[in-house]
Amino acid sequence: MRSAVFLDRDGTLIEDVGYLSSISQIKVLPRVVDGLKLFKSMGYLLIVVTNQSGVARGFFSEEFVLNVHDILGRLFKNNGVTIDAFYYCPHHPTEGLPPYNVNCDCRKPKTGMIKRAICEYDIDISKSWVIGDSLVDVQLARNAGCKGILLNRDDDLHSISKESFCDTSLYEAVKYDLFEAALYIKSDVSLRSL
Repeated sequence: MRSAVFLDRDGTLIEDVGYLSSISQIKVLPRVVDGLKLFKSMGYLLIVVTNQSGVARGFFSEEFVLNVHDILGRLFKNNGVTIDAFYYCPHHPTEGLPPYNVNCDCRKPKTGMIKRAICEYDIDISKSWVIGDSLVDVQLARNAGCKGILLNRDDDLHSISKESFCDTSLYEAVKYDLFEAALYIKSDVSLRSL
C-alpha cells in the first residue's frame, strides 16, 4: 500500500478567485511546484480533491473542470512533477439544478473522493495526509482517518485542537510538517494525532 497527500485545489495549489471560470485565471501559488517535488521525493502519491459546486450552480460545466485539471496536470508535469489523480465533486446539497443539487457522498468533508482514490490506488489512509486552506479540509482529514494540515488560516487556529498547521505555504508545510510525516510513516507512531 502507498501513502498519499490529498491536496485541495483552489487556495492550496492555485489562487482562489472565487469560482474559477476562465483558464486565464489559473495562477499557481508560489513554491507549490517545489513543495510537490518534495512530496514526490518522499514517495507520496499526489491526489487533488476539490469541491466544484460551480457546476451545480451553473457557473461552469464539468467539461470546464476537466479541462482545468488537464491544464494543471500538464503545467505541473512540464515543471517536473506529476499529479497522480484529480477528483472533484460537482454537487451542492441545496443549490443548483438536477442532477447536481443532491446530498452526495463526495462533497468535502464527506469522504467519497478519498474512498474512491483508496480503492483505485491501494492507499494506506493511516499514513496519508489532507492539505488545504479550509476547515472543510481539516474535517475531511478527520473523517477519512488521516492527518490534516491547514494552510494560511491563522484566524481559525483557535477553533480546532490537535492538528498540524502551517500559516505560510504548501512548500513550508512540506518542509516542517511532512518532515514529521516521514518520521511517522517510518515509525508507525503518530507524532501529532487527530
